[in-house]
Amino acid sequence: KSGRTFKVKVGDKELDVIDGFRLYVTTKLANPAYTPEISARTSIIDFTVTMKGLEDQLLGIVILTEKGELEKERTSLIEDVTANKRKMDELEENLLYKLTSIQGSLVDDESLIEVLNVTKITSEEVKQKLITAGETEVKINSAREEFRPVATRGSILYFLIVEMSYVNVMYQTSIRQFLALFDDSMEKSEKSPITGKRINNIIDYLTFAVWKYQIRGLYEEHKFLYTLLLTLKISLQSNRIKPNEFNIFIKGGAALDLKACPPKPKNNWISDMTWLNLVELAKIPQFSEILNQVSRNEKTWKHWYDKEAPEETAIPEGYENALDCFKKLLLIRSWCPDRTLAQARKYIVEALGQKYVDGVILDLQDMWAESDVNTPLICFLSMGSDPTGLIEGLAKKLKVDCRAISMGQGQEIHARRLLNQCMTQGGWVLLQNCHLGLNFMDELLQTITEPAVTVHDSFRLWVTTEVHPQFPINLLQIGIKYTNDPPQGVKAGVKRTYSGVTQDQLDITNMPQWKPMLYTVAMLHTVVQERRKFGPLGWNIPYEFNQADLTASIQFIQNHLDDMDPRHGVNWSTVRYMIGEVQYGGRVTDDFDKRLLCTFCKEWFKDEMFLPSFKFYEKYEIPNCKSVQQHLEFIDKLPPVDTPEVFGLHTNANITCQSNTTKYILDTILNIQPKESSGGLGETRESTVLRMAEDMLSKLPDDYVPHEVKERINEMGALSSMNIFLKQEIDRMQRVLSNVRMTLTDLKLAIEGTIIMSEKLREALDFIYDAKVPPSWSKISWDSSTIGFWFTDLLERNAQFRQWCFHGRPNVFWMTGFFNPQGFLTAMRQEVTRAHKGWALDQVVLNNEMTRYTKDDITSPPPEGVYVHGLFLDGAGWDRRNSRLIEPPAKVLSTPLPVIRIYAENQAVAYDPKMYKCPIYKKPRRTDLTFIATVNLKHSSANENKWIMRGVALLCDIK
Repeated sequence: KSGRTFKVKVGDKELDVIDGFRLYVTTKLANPAYTPEISARTSIIDFTVTMKGLEDQLLGIVILTEKGELEKERTSLIEDVTANKRKMDELEENLLYKLTSIQGSLVDDESLIEVLNVTKITSEEVKQKLITAGETEVKINSAREEFRPVATRGSILYFLIVEMSYVNVMYQTSIRQFLALFDDSMEKSEKSPITGKRINNIIDYLTFAVWKYQIRGLYEEHKFLYTLLLTLKISLQSNRIKPNEFNIFIKGGAALDLKACPPKPKNNWISDMTWLNLVELAKIPQFSEILNQVSRNEKTWKHWYDKEAPEETAIPEGYENALDCFKKLLLIRSWCPDRTLAQARKYIVEALGQKYVDGVILDLQDMWAESDVNTPLICFLSMGSDPTGLIEGLAKKLKVDCRAISMGQGQEIHARRLLNQCMTQGGWVLLQNCHLGLNFMDELLQTITEPAVTVHDSFRLWVTTEVHPQFPINLLQIGIKYTNDPPQGVKAGVKRTYSGVTQDQLDITNMPQWKPMLYTVAMLHTVVQERRKFGPLGWNIPYEFNQADLTASIQFIQNHLDDMDPRHGVNWSTVRYMIGEVQYGGRVTDDFDKRLLCTFCKEWFKDEMFLPSFKFYEKYEIPNCKSVQQHLEFIDKLPPVDTPEVFGLHTNANITCQSNTTKYILDTILNIQPKESSGGLGETRESTVLRMAEDMLSKLPDDYVPHEVKERINEMGALSSMNIFLKQEIDRMQRVLSNVRMTLTDLKLAIEGTIIMSEKLREALDFIYDAKVPPSWSKISWDSSTIGFWFTDLLERNAQFRQWCFHGRPNVFWMTGFFNPQGFLTAMRQEVTRAHKGWALDQVVLNNEMTRYTKDDITSPPPEGVYVHGLFLDGAGWDRRNSRLIEPPAKVLSTPLPVIRIYAENQAVAYDPKMYKCPIYKKPRRTDLTFIATVNLKHSSANENKWIMRGVALLCDIK
């Protein structure tokens, strides 16, 4: 404020604010978060359409189209009622005026008596008209209500489209685009004089049209997610499934504490997660007896569970005929996460029809016909996808000139010139990689929506972009969006490589090694990419191998063969080094991934590859062809579906891959659910979380008393490396206990309204309701898939520390229960080093010995080193008798190992080909942060290459 006037700073200038100035700001963001300061100084008006509001709008559109005369009658009725009410008001005002302005006796004024009579008569007429109008309105509304199912379905479809924008920021569809689809469905759906049939026709046409429109603009990984969510939303709205059943489907038993549940059967074939899922499932009346049935009849259930596709076989205990398709889906989701998507497909087919699970083939010509000069066609890029060839091919077919420009620094000038030229003269403009030219996008939007020139009818704008959070929403909302994901699998990958190979390239050298080596590089390029879908079993880190790596490798092989001395043959160590360490290996940052890549090079790039008997795997050979066409014909004969063994993995890897996909889909559905919905049993989110918080608080262990801990550590030996490690672990555990206790106590008070619900507490409430670990807890503790498992871990870890501190050092350690297992092994190395005179810590290395004992068999500590239990073998099985790696049984993803003795030696262990150097990780996610150490495991193969390609590792925790 300056004197009497207000000033505002705009840029570097101060401007006066005059009286009456108002600033209006609009945003396209669906749920923007503003700071309290901005909220206090502004009036925030939410114009977002609500589900009910949109339903009423859509109903008006339906009635206008289907029953035009009814809508006209309703409009006319509203006008009449308004006019009559206004007339009544006027008469009353007139009468009041007369009464207040009269002079003398009321009885002597004839004009007043006349006004009274007119008012009375008119009032009776108006009342009668209003009664008639009321009756007519009831009739019209009942006729309108017939068409409400169409409006309801439309509202569900639109709000699902909005939800998809939370899955990926690029999935933006405007209400205008949706209403155009809605109108189109009314026009094109099959007509029928029978109202019920006509309604069903509109609903069927609308649902499929919106699905097809939306699916075209989704990445492959989200297409099934969208279809499943659509089916679930429709079933929820029609009460075919209940909210608590929906919650059990997306969450399972994630919120349950294993220790508080009924004990699972003694034979250890049911995993903890499966049992928790079944405990939660038992809350549905149809499954109330399932825990008893499984315990009573284990053999039958195990026989069913072990089937390759349990969803295709009869479910035991009479469930096969007693359950509908969705209830079977709940059962399959609880037992076999890897088969959930197969059963979900059946559920979609039953609820919506076969056409919803068949893929939609991208048709650029249809999209072009659908577009106009003001509608850009936007392609979302993914790795390995490039629609340029398809767009240029369509332009050639339609005899249109197509010009492309790749965006980047300084390219705006050329893009602007090209746009102006094509808008006036006609033709297509293809702007590639627009995520690199975001500054130009707002100008592009204005150029398209408000052109300064008369636009030629043949003009079209094609845009390609990667996902970017700053890409303008307005541009996405006016465009037609599509994806062009590359097909998956070895056949598609090798075919894509050979589609880019010319005959000249194939004939560039007459060396006999050239064609087999070119094919092997193409195979390697495909395999390293396809392994990514298997998660940590495939690669610890999912690298972005691309076309440049392939091109560089092919060029290197060509140069190497050109310079090669035919008498000496190929220098394999050079080839392997250049491909495994440089061309592809240059991207690889993890040591064990580098080992895997070099192993593929060792196995494939050798003299044996030129023999007719050489195979990558059964039916995957190197062709003996001369032309590109012959190669393509050979590739077409490859199997359409690849077994994981092609990539060096065990068939069980497929289960891991499918389970991961299921988990991703269910987690995504859970994350995009509205945060205000009530719980499945009529409970609100707050009351559900309050109950969970009270339950956790009642089980939470007591805090450690510092002086008691210090006293015990001193008694055991304060300077012992293992006791120093224990003190550090107890300090970390105390920090977790304090944080959990404070969060849960504050959360209870906030829910009761005693204190303010802060942002941090709101986040904790949302996470606990979703059965996930709040970030403030996981940040200072450990990762876990569900809050139930995390809390069980907390109790078990704390029990180990208390036992060690107050009852003496354990004979066998549960390494999973440590915050810093690397520190535990270092402390053990220090302990052993100190026990041997002349040993130096930096020269002492870890070694191990496999035992056949279980944890309960150990009655005394080892003479040196430590016994460790609780490790799981991932990617292989274990032969207890011979203590060596073997093939895992079908459907067994991880095998618990017996107790391992880990000790220290003063000299490095010599390389032994009969030993596999196996990494140990804290969690299934294998990164440098979760790596602990390596152990040597015996195996039955000629060398360790097989187990390296299998991705075999030891995990402290499989949850």
